[in-house]
Amino acid sequence: MHSVTYSMNVSLDGYIVGPDGGFDWTEPDEEIFRSWIDEIREVGVHLLGRRLYERMLYWETADQDPSLHDSRLEWTALWKPLPKVVFSTTLPAVQGNARLASGGLAEEIERLRAEPGEGDIAIGGATLAAEAAALGLIDEYRARVYPVLVGGGIPFFPQRERQVDLELVETRTFSSRVVYLRYRVARQPARAPAAGTAAPNRSGGP
Repeated sequence: MHSVTYSMNVSLDGYIVGPDGGFDWTEPDEEIFRSWIDEIREVGVHLLGRRLYERMLYWETADQDPSLHDSRLEWTALWKPLPKVVFSTTLPAVQGNARLASGGLAEEIERLRAEPGEGDIAIGGATLAAEAAALGLIDEYRARVYPVLVGGGIPFFPQRERQVDLELVETRTFSSRVVYLRYRVARQPARAPAAGTAAPNRSGGP
């Protein structure tokens, strides 16, 4: 089954965007940018909210810039053909290999999980991730933690007053002092009915 992942840059105090809407402190060096390239190779489809989709439109034509570095060209070559699903109630149309979501987030993820093939279902943007987290749909959280305190803004983690147990599966420290943390959501295995106990009938019948 395809894993649903949420991966973003984040400040040490837990924000992906500062109180002024800025995120210039997340400008990646070559080492970090390469890690994003490695990650996007594992993605089968990317889900985006409107704001992130509009920000990422740059990469639809970035390869036309003759001054673009090799790593940026490599990212563009991976990003452009990647299937994308955009969740927006205001956009009339989207560009490139993207489509507007035809259903709700849970419905879209259920449909994508059932499709054959490999690759993660990546979620981009805090608003969309918060909805997915509230529905219990996120399998992995991936954070590149920058050594900066921004004091407020848009939080990386959804504030839902709900405990979610995580398992640390990978860490990495970059030369720029950015720390990569990869956590898997700890799922509790379903319990089998006790001996002599009938399983609940979910059809509504007797």
